[in-house]
Amino acid sequence: MKIQRTSPFIHWSLHLMQHTGRAVLGFLGAVGHLTVFIGNCLKALVTPPFYPRTILRQFVDIGYYSLPVVGMTALFTGMVLALQSYTGFARFNAESAVATVVVLSVTRELAPVLAGLMVAGRIGASMAAEIGTMKVTEQIDALTTLSTNPYQYLIAPRLLAGTLMLPLLVLVADIIGVFGGFLVGVYKLNFNPATYLKQSLDYLQFVDVASGLTKAAVFGFIVALMGCYNGYNSGRGAQGVGRATTNAVVAASILILIFNYILTQAFFS
Repeated sequence: MKIQRTSPFIHWSLHLMQHTGRAVLGFLGAVGHLTVFIGNCLKALVTPPFYPRTILRQFVDIGYYSLPVVGMTALFTGMVLALQSYTGFARFNAESAVATVVVLSVTRELAPVLAGLMVAGRIGASMAAEIGTMKVTEQIDALTTLSTNPYQYLIAPRLLAGTLMLPLLVLVADIIGVFGGFLVGVYKLNFNPATYLKQSLDYLQFVDVASGLTKAAVFGFIVALMGCYNGYNSGRGAQGVGRATTNAVVAASILILIFNYILTQAFFS
C-alpha cells in the first residue's frame, strides 16, 4: 500500500491560508467589537445621568495641562518651518512666499496633526493606563455593582472633553505657530513686520482655520476613544495594562494620520 505525501508547496499554501484566514477573522472581530464599543459610547453621551464634575476635571486635564507641550511644539514648528521655507524659496527668488506658506501649513496641517499626536502621547496613554488599572483592580466591576454605568461615568466625559478641548488647543497652537514663524521671519530673516503680517492675513481664508479645527475635533475623539477602548479591554496584570497603553498611543497616532488625509481630501479636493 502506497502512502501519498503532501507536497511542500501544498503544505506551505495551506499554512499560509490558515494564518491569513485567522488574521482576517481577528481583524473583523476587532472591528465589530470596536463598533459595538463606539455605539455604547455614543449612547452614553446623550443618556442621563451626566457627571459635570467628572467632565470638568477631564476638560482641565486634557485642555489646560496639555497646553504647555502643544504650545512649545507649535512654536518651534513655526520657527523651523519659516527657516526651512526661506532656505528653499531663496533658490527660486520667492522669499516673499514664506509668510503665506507658514500660516497655511500651520493652520491646515501642522497644528492639528502635531497637537493630536502630542495629546495622544500624553492623554491617550494616561486614559488607557487609568482605565486599564481600574479594570485590573476590579473597580469597573464595583461601579457596575453600585448601579453606575462605566460608559457614562468613565468614558463619556473623556470623549466629550477630547472632542471639545483639542480644537481649542489647536486654535492656540495656530496663533503660537504663526507667531514663531513671525519671530524667525522678522528677527532672523529681516522681513518687514508689517509686510509679513499683511501677507499672512491676505492669503489666510476661513476654510483654512475651519478645516484645522474640524480635524482637531475628530482627532480629539480618536485619541479619547483609543485610550478608553484599549484601557477598557486591557489584559490582566501589569503587562496587560502596559500593552493597552502602547496600543492606545500607536492606534491613535495611525488613525490621526489616516483621517488627516481623508479630511484633507474632503476639504480641498
